[in-house]
Amino acid sequence: MKAVLPAIARPLLEPQLPSDLEISWWSSPADAKAMIADAEIAWVDMQPTKLTEETLRAAGDGLKWVSTIYAGLDAFPLDVLRARGATLTNGVGINAIAVAEYAVLGVLAAAKRLDEVIRAQDRAEWLRDSPGKIELADTKAIVIGYGAIGRLIGERLSAFGVEVTGVTRSGSNGTLTPDKWRTQLGAFDWVILAAPSTGETKSMIGEPELAAMKPGAWLINIARGDMIDDDALLSALRDGKIGGAFLDPTNPEPLPSDHPLWTAPNCMISMHLSGRSQTKMFQRAGAMFLRNLAAYRAGRPMENVADLDRGY
Repeated sequence: MKAVLPAIARPLLEPQLPSDLEISWWSSPADAKAMIADAEIAWVDMQPTKLTEETLRAAGDGLKWVSTIYAGLDAFPLDVLRARGATLTNGVGINAIAVAEYAVLGVLAAAKRLDEVIRAQDRAEWLRDSPGKIELADTKAIVIGYGAIGRLIGERLSAFGVEVTGVTRSGSNGTLTPDKWRTQLGAFDWVILAAPSTGETKSMIGEPELAAMKPGAWLINIARGDMIDDDALLSALRDGKIGGAFLDPTNPEPLPSDHPLWTAPNCMISMHLSGRSQTKMFQRAGAMFLRNLAAYRAGRPMENVADLDRGY
């Protein structure tokens, strides 16, 4: 049984790996692409993620399990994995706390207009009044995608006195189903995107959805940039149809320096840093890999097995 693993994880993993596992430690995209040809197990996360895709497309028919720290699978060649009958385990949950905290950061920054406060500081200007006067208590938030991250967002916002409604595929536990939330958008002060990226979620926030939002409401995106129609968002921001937008991811990434979103009114961009705003993700990923490795070798169910047909 051969595994291709990142050299950066070697100190974390090697002492706990079984002695009969044949391991190739990759330290460059070229290494990974060459080593994966006859591998059964692969952990080949790279930035930009197109390098991961290229490496997985070079895998042989013997590839049976791919592990990734990423929660979203939009960069993975799911067609290749399906053709090989491979299992993909993702990183849902390992940075959920950090991402959920970032979503709350976005809501708080919007409520108190921290962006304007910081710009005033840069100008050495002492503001006489607060540019943001929204209290979170008694406001309403909808979290579209009430999974591992969405639930943590909901818990944290509830502690501030926010009334939270989640959106799930099943509609369980008082959540809305995907066919119900659009008609209720006007009831919410915060529209938070936390759904996995799939074909169904691309441009899910467009002109109709932005028009349906409450005037003054903010759009908070900690999911994927392609979930928002940028032209529609720019129009809504410029016309003052919504309160503003806090965008952690964008489309594309990095966002070009001349992209109009950088200078759009009432728009904050945080360079897709939410998942990186922690120090424990890699340790959690390593621990999960070891648990899944033991399960894989024993033929037991593994954690975080992705549905390759649904894409998450």
